[in-house]
Amino acid sequence: MPEQLMQQIVNGLLIGFMYALIAIGLTLIWGVMNIVNFAHGDFLMVGMFTSFWLYTLYGIDPLFSIPICTLLLFVMGLLIYRFIVSKVMSGPMLAQLVVTFGLSIFISNLAVYFWTPDFRLIAKPLLSGTWDIGGVLLSIPKTVASIGSIVTSLFVFLFLKKTKTGKAILATEMDREAALLMGINTERINSLSFGIGAALVGIAGGFLSTYYYIYPQVGGLFGLIAFSIVALGGFGSIEGAFIAGILVGLVQTLGGFFFDPAYKYAIVFMIYLITVWIRPQGLLGW
Repeated sequence: MPEQLMQQIVNGLLIGFMYALIAIGLTLIWGVMNIVNFAHGDFLMVGMFTSFWLYTLYGIDPLFSIPICTLLLFVMGLLIYRFIVSKVMSGPMLAQLVVTFGLSIFISNLAVYFWTPDFRLIAKPLLSGTWDIGGVLLSIPKTVASIGSIVTSLFVFLFLKKTKTGKAILATEMDREAALLMGINTERINSLSFGIGAALVGIAGGFLSTYYYIYPQVGGLFGLIAFSIVALGGFGSIEGAFIAGILVGLVQTLGGFFFDPAYKYAIVFMIYLITVWIRPQGLLGW
């Protein structure tokens, strides 16, 4: 029993770190632009398929194709913001919701058209196997993905806190009008933030493709969980998204362990609803 419980805690931490990375990209977009990006999970799917096809067509292992996924999603994010999202930024909230929701449906159906709804898996990635540490098994791909998620999250945190551009992003997030008066090009910050948010799920997609099934609707569940993490951690809070991602990972695996795996997502969303009922701004929101 203690070993089984420890195994579930380890599993929860490993998936929690990945959830955190996905949610950080979403909360960055929300914090700066105050827009709900329903296509965030579909960006993740594009990152996973990019890794899959680079491996299938050119033999590039997902571990080495992550920089390509990151750059591709960054450019994709910039273009989508420039030609689609920016057009509705000054419009009503409903227009923003509809445009990103429509974008989500378009991307996932485009993936079905080109790649069929079939499930795919990278057969022999460089990362495989498990480490046995005192009877607790650590999946090597998940462990490396978790380390990558922690390092990337730390990099984003330091980028926002220590660089001039990062501080401009935070200033825009806190008060857009004041940032404009201080000479910050908020339109450029919007574009950059959307690109960075998309690039982060490109990194997450590259890591996930080493051990998770790849199919056109794979982003749906991850996107939904990312929304709950962002709300749980506090909209726009990078630190909150990281902590909430780990909490959701632990609740998911421990809920499945103590109750029933079939209810693990129901338990996650129940915890989320209770938290926002008590504290609507989330754990670290303001």
